[in-house]
Amino acid sequence: MKKGNKYGTHRVISPKGVLPQPADKLDNNMDEIYDNEILIDVQTLNIDSASFTQIEEQAGGDKAKIAEIMMDIVAKQGKHRNPVTGSGGMLLGTVEKIGDALVGKTDLKVGDKIATLVSLSLTPLRIDKIKEIRADVDQVDIDGKAILFESGIYAKIPSDLPEKLALSALDVAGAPAQTAKLVKPGDTVLIIGAGGKSGMLCCYEAKKRAGVTGKVIGLCHSQKSTERLEKLGFCDYVFSADATQPVPVMEKIAELTNGEMCDITINNVNIPDTEMTSILCTKNDGLVYFFSMATSFTKAALGAEGVGSDVTMIVGNGYTKGHAEITLQELRECEALRKIFTELYA
Repeated sequence: MKKGNKYGTHRVISPKGVLPQPADKLDNNMDEIYDNEILIDVQTLNIDSASFTQIEEQAGGDKAKIAEIMMDIVAKQGKHRNPVTGSGGMLLGTVEKIGDALVGKTDLKVGDKIATLVSLSLTPLRIDKIKEIRADVDQVDIDGKAILFESGIYAKIPSDLPEKLALSALDVAGAPAQTAKLVKPGDTVLIIGAGGKSGMLCCYEAKKRAGVTGKVIGLCHSQKSTERLEKLGFCDYVFSADATQPVPVMEKIAELTNGEMCDITINNVNIPDTEMTSILCTKNDGLVYFFSMATSFTKAALGAEGVGSDVTMIVGNGYTKGHAEITLQELRECEALRKIFTELYA
């Protein structure tokens, strides 16, 4: 086997010298793998929410057109990085082959079912056939192959959870795990996009960490998601609003917090132009965590400057130590959360 680079630069076709994520094109030839790669027989792609929303809008909701767009992305790039959002997603598959240099160094074996915890935007991917598109959960079943680099992280699919359920939760594992790190007892926390997949997990984790002296506020987009979140009982207050309209939302948060605003705001939405809502709802010495892949650094940075806000802003990192274990444990310990995730995603 040919020797590969730890970070996968040996798969970069253009431009030379860059890492796989920002690369324009990767080598997705799966006939021969490098000595430090893992070949995966892919079953399901879990497309990043911002990416799938954009593709679905571009396709006018037509599934055949969605498939065509996805196939075209992979044909041009050798990976699935949305050219508009820049984001990817992750995948579920079975280990087919392990490079010689990794034998004895990985806990994986051929036949293991895994979810990759690195973005599709850096994963060499070949799609042979798109079998089914489940637009309501951003999942696409395919026949295909993918490569996991030596530096790539993954989670073995647990035996006590359905595969699609585990995949849907692991796709957003960084958000609830970061919430667990950031929220302290007594904090007032606003979750934007609280009725979605990552939002519900973050609300549960935020309430657990903020405790009885804290307050968790959930902002949802639709009445349906608002009612769903209210029934879960994770939030002290839930309301629906347009997160792209910062002033009305800010006024509502001021009302709910007696003008004190929030210590922490966690943004999970999959649409652009919600940066200022997050910033205005957060107190001056507070913290905004942008988990959303639709976030614009420029809009956030210049917007905060423009309103004289001294908030600390964190760009969402899809990985934090123990994120897979934290997220799967939430589904195990909260029956109501697991039931809703099973209904929606499994």
